[in-house]
Amino acid sequence: MNYSHVRLRKFNTKVTYPEQALDNDLSMSVRAGNMVFLRGQVGQDLEGNTVGVGDPAAQTEQAMGNVKQLLQEHGAKLADICKITIYITDRAYREEVYGVVGKWLKGVYPVSTGLIVQGLARPEWVMEIDAWAVIPEARMKKLQPPAEHLEWRATAFKKKPAANGKTSKK
Repeated sequence: MNYSHVRLRKFNTKVTYPEQALDNDLSMSVRAGNMVFLRGQVGQDLEGNTVGVGDPAAQTEQAMGNVKQLLQEHGAKLADICKITIYITDRAYREEVYGVVGKWLKGVYPVSTGLIVQGLARPEWVMEIDAWAVIPEARMKKLQPPAEHLEWRATAFKKKPAANGKTSKK
């Protein structure tokens, strides 16, 4: 069994949270052996655009779509999820958020922890979900390497031509 780590959609918080004094190198997802760990997903698409401001169900739909896509990029499926943690900023959002999550994870039966928190990283986000998944060994043997282009698409971190014609990182 190979336990090398595969980190996809790498980014730096200087780019994703420019209004905050942060400088952390992170990934949207990491596969360690047959385990997949996802960064908490919110009402934001994988390009960084906010979705569903003021709408817990719309934010949850976006977050769950992200979860599905991030898992697939590692060769995992929603059915492989073993553990979820759901954060909501108001108890009143529980029914809407859990209803959407339940629709996406019908028949999966993961363990779940739910928390009501004072706030999330951005004030427009009202929910967040993180997930852990385990890819079955039979599927692990057939996995292809992930696509090389799966990097966070923040333009500030892409190589740009410098004034002297050479490429540089901003």
